[in-house]
Amino acid sequence: MPLLDPTLWQDGPTLTGGAAPVVEPATGRTLATLDLAAPADVAEAAVRARAAQQDWARATHPERAAVLRRAGDLFAAHADELREWLVRESGSIPGKSGFELHVAAQECYEAAALASRPVGQVLPSEAPRLSFTRRVPAGVVGVVAPFNAPLILAIRSVAPALALGNAVLLKPDRRTAVCGGLALAAVFAAAGLPAGLLHVLPGGAETGAAVVADPRVRVVSFTGSTTAGRAVGELAGRHLKRAHLELGGNSALVVLRDADVEAAVAQAAWGTFFHQGQICMTAGRHLVHASLYDEYVERLAARAEELAVGDPYREQVHLGPLIDRAQVERVHALVEASTEAGAKLVAGGTHRDLFYRPTVLAGVGEDTPAYTEEVFGPVAPVRSFATEDEAVALASAGPYGLSLGIVTRDAARGLDLAERIPTGIAHVNDQTVNDEAVAPFGGVGASGTGARFGGEANLDAFTELRWTTARSTPAAHPF
Repeated sequence: MPLLDPTLWQDGPTLTGGAAPVVEPATGRTLATLDLAAPADVAEAAVRARAAQQDWARATHPERAAVLRRAGDLFAAHADELREWLVRESGSIPGKSGFELHVAAQECYEAAALASRPVGQVLPSEAPRLSFTRRVPAGVVGVVAPFNAPLILAIRSVAPALALGNAVLLKPDRRTAVCGGLALAAVFAAAGLPAGLLHVLPGGAETGAAVVADPRVRVVSFTGSTTAGRAVGELAGRHLKRAHLELGGNSALVVLRDADVEAAVAQAAWGTFFHQGQICMTAGRHLVHASLYDEYVERLAARAEELAVGDPYREQVHLGPLIDRAQVERVHALVEASTEAGAKLVAGGTHRDLFYRPTVLAGVGEDTPAYTEEVFGPVAPVRSFATEDEAVALASAGPYGLSLGIVTRDAARGLDLAERIPTGIAHVNDQTVNDEAVAPFGGVGASGTGARFGGEANLDAFTELRWTTARSTPAAHPF
């Protein structure tokens, strides 16, 4: 029996938000049908999660770690089946799907190690007592994950939250509810996770809002657009709960004067066109030294023209489809507005159905929409700079601060430049799209509320720090 057997998708309380098709973006075909969660379903799931979490928190750390290790093994054992869902449901090419599965397994293994991490410290005290802190589970964690890397962006919150003794309400994007939601539920069920600890609640914004607002949910982990993240943060603040926000970006790739142009273009093409540009870390602004600018634009345009775009399930391609028609229309509108504002279209700028050609725009400036906004499509706006000070100013401009790439023959010089540009992530001699389960991840400014994944960041995100004291006899007080 396959891991993702559609007959078992509703193996739990019935969701009441109505049926919805699972659509393959490349063809428009319906792959399956699933039930959506209504806000009332969120409340019921939260009640069940809270009840199950109390026993799970008392489980030993080897018991919790064993479940996480088995889950990691299952992602590898069922890679072919899960890869097909990622390719067909999210429009990923097979290589990107394989990367997601690798990271998902690693997230589980790293989370398994979290279960036994040091959980507190003994404190000095003025009184004759034992005084110490320890980490305790937050309780019920709400995870709201997007469509673009649906498995990674769900598992990197779900796995550590479970490992640390929490229950989870997972609200995946309804467009990728199988590979970003039901796949996780199937894996953890097969791994032996006790019932009631992980609830998958696919739905729209109203379902996500119900997860954030439910009084039993104490921590919210949200990944998505900056606009939606602001609303989540405001709602969480109103209910006095922590919200960890990983939001949008418009990351700069800086090509210094001493860079090898061909190597820089290889970085640029991957950093902008990978997964059709539908990644928060995508290189959205190409800042190139004036002496290399013309050659860079020419070579990047040639590389864009060489890339194959098509159905990643049935063809060998470099780029698959954008997620839906609305995203295609948004990307194309930004490209057209940019050329109307004076940018030169050097490559791409066309689409067939949901397949958008990799696009290069030259001569961009502060009034170019595709340069100043997060496009979330395969669009590379290229701008020149004359000095490193100008490069720093350009890379630092704008509200976002997620990732940064710098290409140079002098790594020390690149590290020095990176220190001057405020971002949560920086890579020297690599492009902006990188992810590892052991590394902290997050941005500053409009890109989110800082790193919350990887090691200590996960401990901070999904536990509470509790102070406890103990005396051998009751304390005496003045009255």
